[in-house]
Amino acid sequence: MAEAEAPMEEGDLKAEENAKGVDAEANEAPTVPGITEPGGDLDALWTCLAAFLVFFMQAGFALVEAGFTRAKNACNIIMKNLMDFAIGSLGFWLVGFGLMFGTTNGLFGTDQFMFDGASPEALAVKPNPTFNWAFLIFQTVFCATAATIVSGAMAERTKFSAYLVYSVLITCIVYPIFGSWAWGGLYTKNGWLADKGFLDYAGSTVVHSIGGWCALAGAITIGPRIGKYTADGKVKPIPGHSIPLGALGVFILWLGWFGFNAGSTTAITGGAPFAYICITTNLAAASGVVGALIASWIMFGKPDTSFTLNGALAGLVSITAGCDCLSPQWAAVAGLVGGVIVVLSCVMFDKLKIDDPVGAVSVHGVCGAWGTLAVGLFMNESGLVNSGDPTQLFAQLIGIVTAFIWAFTLSMIIFNVIKFTMGLRVTAEEEMQGLDIHEHGMYAYPAHLVTEGTSQAGHVS
Repeated sequence: MAEAEAPMEEGDLKAEENAKGVDAEANEAPTVPGITEPGGDLDALWTCLAAFLVFFMQAGFALVEAGFTRAKNACNIIMKNLMDFAIGSLGFWLVGFGLMFGTTNGLFGTDQFMFDGASPEALAVKPNPTFNWAFLIFQTVFCATAATIVSGAMAERTKFSAYLVYSVLITCIVYPIFGSWAWGGLYTKNGWLADKGFLDYAGSTVVHSIGGWCALAGAITIGPRIGKYTADGKVKPIPGHSIPLGALGVFILWLGWFGFNAGSTTAITGGAPFAYICITTNLAAASGVVGALIASWIMFGKPDTSFTLNGALAGLVSITAGCDCLSPQWAAVAGLVGGVIVVLSCVMFDKLKIDDPVGAVSVHGVCGAWGTLAVGLFMNESGLVNSGDPTQLFAQLIGIVTAFIWAFTLSMIIFNVIKFTMGLRVTAEEEMQGLDIHEHGMYAYPAHLVTEGTSQAGHVS
């Protein structure tokens, strides 16, 4: 039998406690002033990296739109997506950021124009200039995303000069003012929608539905492409020229969405749930693919490639609002439903003779509304399904309806003013021969390949 240990002296006990304290402190991550503190340089670095991923989504949008439309318009598609980002960057810095995040008068911001992250006004809000600049670039790429959604719905028949005008108005007025109502509190003070409890973590409504409803207004105003609908009302599919290009674009967008959603934490310190958000984002995208696959297979007798690709985007849009507050199970459900909705919505708009070559209104507008509604239904603890309380659902509905009324109404005014002044649509001859040669003086491919008879694959309705 071992001998009993002698009682520990008081000094020895204190020494052991001190040693344990030192060990505990050693295991804690140190806070380095200006770096690992909230809003410090480490958070700024993550926010910039996420912004770079979101910027790369511009390439994804360009490839999806170019692949799902005809070869004779590919240069025009590339130019529009290029100008979206260029105009969006300048306009948002000059005007949009101030309207969205400046000190609000109740409807929009009134300062922080030509934003300077090191100015006394900016430092009074966030004392770290590095984080201020990171916040600007992150919000800039979001603004450009909202603008580029419109391009797809109005593809193949819009004047390039008209496109430049409405891109300015969307990035400088339509998007940032609504954004101030929902997201103004990210920088200064909550807008009125946020005060009503409206939640949209990464922008199912603020970015995607706003862009989608602008696109709907544009598609209605400009009318369908020549030959899209027959005299007896039947839909004539106009296939895209390169499904592989469209598929590459979808994969790029899927990648970029990890920056879009997880980057919306604008932090990796303090327990920011960026890894959790990556999981819910991926599950919803995968489920969206499955949902669209099943829906298209049932409706068309074949697993349609273009609809299935759009299912991934539908799932991503559907989880964007609730990526931080839906469980993985409900994230998968939200994405699955989104994948089904996008197929049904595309068919519905065709029946209404609203020509959307890439399904932008369905993916972003309709699925954006669904994703925002899903927060009110499935949100952890506060959603209707989990709590039985409809309060959050009502707040979400207010945001969805407000977004539609604001973006659709204002965009209809913008597009009709352009239509009856400088003109919105190219001539029938220019449309038939292609926007590339008439608007830009070149083709994306050898001229003998850019014809109506070019061998094309896929079905984009």
